[in-house]
Amino acid sequence: MTRSATPATIAVREMRDFLFAHGEDYEGARAGFAWPQVDTFNFALEWFDVVACENPDRPAVQIVSADLSARTWTYGELSARSDQVASWLRDLGIRRGDHLIVMLDNTIELWEIMLAITKIGAIAIPTSTLLSASDLSYRMTHGRARAAIALGSLADRVTEAVRMTDAEMLRVAVGGAAEGWHDFAASADADPAFEPDGPTPASDTALLYFTSGTTSRPKLVQHTHLSYPVGHLSTMWWLGVRPDDVHLNISSPGWAKHAWSSFYSPFLAEATVFVYNYDRFDANTLMQVMDTHHVSTFCAPPTVWRMLIQADLSRLTRPPRELVGAGEPLNPEVITRVREAWGGTIRDGFGQTEMTACVGNSPGQVVKDGSMGRPLPGYPVVLLDPVTGEPTDGEGEIALDLAESPVGLMAGYFEDAEKTAESRAGGYHHTGDIAARDAEGYLTYIGRADDVFKASDYKISPFELESVLLEHELVIEAAVVPSPDPTRLAVPKAYVCLRADAAEGDETDAARAVFAFARERLSSHLWVRIIEFVPELPKTISGKIRRVELRAREAERVASGDSTGQHFDRDHR
Repeated sequence: MTRSATPATIAVREMRDFLFAHGEDYEGARAGFAWPQVDTFNFALEWFDVVACENPDRPAVQIVSADLSARTWTYGELSARSDQVASWLRDLGIRRGDHLIVMLDNTIELWEIMLAITKIGAIAIPTSTLLSASDLSYRMTHGRARAAIALGSLADRVTEAVRMTDAEMLRVAVGGAAEGWHDFAASADADPAFEPDGPTPASDTALLYFTSGTTSRPKLVQHTHLSYPVGHLSTMWWLGVRPDDVHLNISSPGWAKHAWSSFYSPFLAEATVFVYNYDRFDANTLMQVMDTHHVSTFCAPPTVWRMLIQADLSRLTRPPRELVGAGEPLNPEVITRVREAWGGTIRDGFGQTEMTACVGNSPGQVVKDGSMGRPLPGYPVVLLDPVTGEPTDGEGEIALDLAESPVGLMAGYFEDAEKTAESRAGGYHHTGDIAARDAEGYLTYIGRADDVFKASDYKISPFELESVLLEHELVIEAAVVPSPDPTRLAVPKAYVCLRADAAEGDETDAARAVFAFARERLSSHLWVRIIEFVPELPKTISGKIRRVELRAREAERVASGDSTGQHFDRDHR
């Protein structure tokens, strides 16, 4: 269906083109950028479809399968197909404001469905396919999901999660039918014409993403039709992606980074989203695929960069123009190795599920190895003294000044006014991350103010893992900390206090029982990998566990080569 530019389209494009014009001009981009102000906006209808009408043959998504076969879908094809999917979902009863769990892999159906949901004005809850039934049921309940769209292979798990919620839920299976489910293949017979039921208020909710904390269950971040679709102008500029670029982002659907770099940013730039669906990561094959398909901008988490430098980087004959890392800081050795082999420097950046990219080493600027860069256009970043809560020139908590509230910041935590107010205390959005700023304004990441850590690029909340361990009848106390790992950055390690009668037995049997118990109740990316039994845990005078002491103890153990503890991968696989 033909759709022409609206005032909102024109406003977003004006600022997008301004950022293109100042792609390597940091000071100019910061000084002249202003967030587009729009009252109504629908990214799928007023941006993607407009691009599709203007350049229908421009490649939008290219997917390379594990067997190295490839297929490309143009903007025109994806625009038309998402109209048809929107019509089909509407026929099933999906309406504006409905909440939908989306639990898919990197196949074209993901892009068709996300665009279709946006066109309807419904709300997507992107969800990792790794989640267990109990994790999923929590998200269904707290996300107030009315429907679930998932891989057919996950039907049993989703059905179990729905049973645990004791609620009615419309279910759609992608890639295989299941009893009691609607088969997504039937959407091919739906009406290809789609008309929205009206304009989409920019302040309406478009996305809900779950994140984790240290002392509570995952929080639910609420983004609008403005905050992520338009807010990712900052991410687009940081990535350096331009029209006709082939942009490869290695990220799994269900996590906010996938929306950052595999949806909004490249589509804002009118570039091609490139996907390589490998069965098992192999650095040499990845470089072969990048060469064959002329990948020009590349974003990868530190785990992938660390695996890449273990291979012969010279095998990549046409390195991407832009190299970007995100998730946590990269160590200088990785950056140096890549620079020597490919001639480019990996540019780090920073953001959260709660916002788009707010800090970054931008294209064409001096990149300080180990620094995550400077505040990006549109983001009033300050450091707050952790004691006084006032802005400081030294080390402090990364925060955003809400007097200049950036468009890319979340609307709040869904149906949680208390947590939203806490995150905005004192007129600042608090990230909980600590950084230091040098004389030139570059920020260097120090660490989390709380205890969340990254393992293989997934956020791990100790609270979630400890809660499961404490359900085991032998366990009376548990504390989870990161154990340094050369490939995964860290793996979860649990310090465990057993019941007195259990402690007298064989530790190997106890470890086997606790490992098995946790594996049954946790998603695979949350599995505890090391257990060390201790008689007691270090605590503050008020009785709180001193995880900082345990983290230091674990770092010392790994550095010394001490193999204390029961190791899942080594002893209990």
